[in-house]
Amino acid sequence: MTTSIKAVRRMPLWAKVLGAVVLVFVLLLAGLRLAVIPALGDIFGEETHDRSGPALLESIQDMSRYDAASGNFQVVVDLEKDTKYLPDAIKGTRVLYVGAGTVDAYVDLGKVAKSDVTVDKDRTSATLRLPHAALGKPALDPDRSYAVSKQRGLFDRITDLFSGNPNDEQAVQKLAARHIGDAAKESELTARAEQNTTAMLKGLLGSLGFTAVNVTYGA
Repeated sequence: MTTSIKAVRRMPLWAKVLGAVVLVFVLLLAGLRLAVIPALGDIFGEETHDRSGPALLESIQDMSRYDAASGNFQVVVDLEKDTKYLPDAIKGTRVLYVGAGTVDAYVDLGKVAKSDVTVDKDRTSATLRLPHAALGKPALDPDRSYAVSKQRGLFDRITDLFSGNPNDEQAVQKLAARHIGDAAKESELTARAEQNTTAMLKGLLGSLGFTAVNVTYGA
């Protein structure tokens, strides 16, 4: 009776062979993804070719704003995604990303109406009322932005093997841009832009013979 039970529980030879083949295949793919065997890239002589098509002009917009100041910002983003009831080693990601970019502050001169400009009859004194300076969209610098580290669970690594874009950093880049934009709002960038715009207009009108130039901001 004991011998009969052991015979039933014994794994067939073909099942053992199939299991070993599947295990080797998974380990090989994981090794390629994790660069455990980086020398394979040199053996096969990997090359990079840029076959991108030419950039197409979609539209042209006339600009009436004066870019008066630009701020350089840098932020360290620590983005972590967890899955309920599963440890991070199995399912979860964490990316440490350094985002560097700029935010421009500008004054939209296109919004200045005729009633916002007053010139005396002698053309020696001028008063201008301009809209407050505004902030442009944050622009990340790809040359100064980079991922410091990436931690991914086993399930995420296996998924990346069959993913069309395993290195997608769009989420962390958007988060970095948002933090940079928030930092620009808290800075004195718009105040500096208004100061520079005032100095520019006084210099320009001064060269045209105006001896008194008053610039204010507001609706």
